[in-house]
Amino acid sequence: MDLIALLKSQFLCHLIFFYVFIASGLIVNIIQLFTLVLWPINKQLFRKINCRLSYCISSQLVMLLEWWSGTECTIYTDPHVYPKYGKENAIVILNHKFEIDFLCGWSLSERLGILGNSKVLAKKELAYVPIIGWMWYFTEMIFCTRKWEQDRQTVAKSLLHLRDYPEKYLFLIHCEGTRFTEKKHQISMQVAQAKGLPSLKHHLLPRTKGFAITVRCLRGVVPAVYDCTLNFRNNENPTLLGVLNGKKYHADCYVRRIPMEDIPDDDDQCSAWLHKLYQEKDAFQEEYYRTGVFPETPKVPPRRPWALLNWLFWASLLLYPFFRFLVSMVSSGSSVTLASFIVVFCMASMGVRWMIGVTEIDKGSAYGNSDNRHKQSD
Repeated sequence: MDLIALLKSQFLCHLIFFYVFIASGLIVNIIQLFTLVLWPINKQLFRKINCRLSYCISSQLVMLLEWWSGTECTIYTDPHVYPKYGKENAIVILNHKFEIDFLCGWSLSERLGILGNSKVLAKKELAYVPIIGWMWYFTEMIFCTRKWEQDRQTVAKSLLHLRDYPEKYLFLIHCEGTRFTEKKHQISMQVAQAKGLPSLKHHLLPRTKGFAITVRCLRGVVPAVYDCTLNFRNNENPTLLGVLNGKKYHADCYVRRIPMEDIPDDDDQCSAWLHKLYQEKDAFQEEYYRTGVFPETPKVPPRRPWALLNWLFWASLLLYPFFRFLVSMVSSGSSVTLASFIVVFCMASMGVRWMIGVTEIDKGSAYGNSDNRHKQSD
């Protein structure tokens, strides 16, 4: 292990990232709270400000992926439609198999210049998570309970609010509803068999109602759906802890641009269309495991410096007073002060591990548990 790799694996470095992220995130959340006064006066100004404030938070995680770990992402796509990426609104369908698939989506959004405007259909519990969840609330993310009776009206209402959004955005949907595991896959394929649907090898059965209502509400302002199929070279299974330790991964993502007019208006036909799409995605994954490449032309969008510059700004603003405070605590010689410092350090350590643990696949949703099997439906 070389010296730089050893340095990147040290907990002190992780603690610095954690401190800068938490402190800057809370500052941004407070500023976002004060921007609420703009909503009744100038809604579009409120939105533009919060797009840029959210970038201050989300770009720090992208910085870890792109600059700290050096992870690269190659896009395989039609070169004729590639210039449209980042220049139009789009619904993004992404497979949900890896712990950092969301981070790769953010990296793609950053390289296309629209990270601050990215949207996602997320479970409601995330709205209460400090920093990222609160940031999402102020940027009008769509939250759902994954109970269709409750979500039918609330999700549609939230989606309709995005029709006059002033910035270009990507709206991400994980149609599988949860990350892929063998246990979840087994349960999902039992549901597929019961419904007479074709089996999938590399994906869970997609939940179609959320996608159908998204298409219905955003049709006319979103010109295309981007079907994204993500995988990693050398059969790697990347983790957020690996990224934090500076491990470099190489992601490959096959992106197809599908015009909205090719997607049926009728909910049942839209559902059938989505099931067919996932059969195609499964075939693309099978081909990737066999050959190591996706179809179409590989493109590597250039890495932009703004995520790194944003982190350096917050680090320079927050680290000096932090280290000065630590030095004054240690130099005081007080046993109570030192004990307090150790307690805070241990709590910070547990906080870092908890944040990493949230992303771990085996700590995901209860999909497939005995109490939930009867609830798995479209």
